[in-house]
Amino acid sequence: MLLFIVAMERRLREVFSQRQKRSITGANLVPAAVLVPIYYKEGQYYILFTKRAEWLKEHKGQVSFPGGARHKGDKTLADTALRESAEEIGLAPDKVKVLGELDDTLTETSNYVISPFVALIPYPYQFKIAGREVGEIIEAPISVLLDKGRLHQKSAVLGDRSVSFYVYKYQGQVIWGATAKILKQFLEIFSRALEGIRLTSPEI
Repeated sequence: MLLFIVAMERRLREVFSQRQKRSITGANLVPAAVLVPIYYKEGQYYILFTKRAEWLKEHKGQVSFPGGARHKGDKTLADTALRESAEEIGLAPDKVKVLGELDDTLTETSNYVISPFVALIPYPYQFKIAGREVGEIIEAPISVLLDKGRLHQKSAVLGDRSVSFYVYKYQGQVIWGATAKILKQFLEIFSRALEGIRLTSPEI
């Protein structure tokens, strides 16, 4: 088990180091960042989501990753992701191992450009939910989300344009929009890392 965890962390870092992040810039875009937290639990990797509180002005009730808009005091967008995670779920920055960055992602219904940071976090951990922003924490086995039947592609009309978006469903929760785009890219990278371990160390 320990060999697998060490090998998976190393392989994920390698995959991230070998790719070029796609950045998005624009005068009217608001920079934001999220943490994509993963952890090893009961023999497999899990990923953590938050469900946004119903009374929030933007993206209320949506399943998302902990994060938010960049503040003036944030030196980097990674700092934004760590600060927001501490505020929203009580995750201490010094307990987080950032492994790499995913591509920038635009939100469909607001003008945020999100920089996602994939990170290992400890388990078990005593999270502290900020009720003013987060309704609940959702954890899902990555192996379940990798199942082909979990991913669906939908289309909808937003204003005067038609948009296509991804949807994942898990235990009654619907993951869509920017979170689903981020999740899809992460799962592709996770699969590459896992396959690399199987090819180089089939005994693990």
